[in-house]
Amino acid sequence: MAVFALGVLALRLAHRALTVQDAPSTGTTPFLSGWAPAEHALSRYHVRWYPATLLFLAFDVEMLFMYPWALVVREVGTSAVIEMFAFLGVLMVAVLWARREGALRWV
Repeated sequence: MAVFALGVLALRLAHRALTVQDAPSTGTTPFLSGWAPAEHALSRYHVRWYPATLLFLAFDVEMLFMYPWALVVREVGTSAVIEMFAFLGVLMVAVLWARREGALRWV
């Protein structure tokens, strides 16, 4: 068994040694431009956009909860309506807090 494993390892190393190629010079440049980047990709976005992004994600997730609720609200009844208004109340508190913190100011 050890001889078989050693043979497979030798074949693997020989294959790697014979097939290693240098990376083409275009493989390290940005796609379609050929120019070296002047700045890091994440440095272009100002930090003030991150709270707006988080608010967008929060309301996007809200819609994920509201769609199935809309499908079953008739079957569940009044308790579903009360639970949704409680959920929307919590979100309203979050919006008021974000406004107070200045996350909704664009400039």
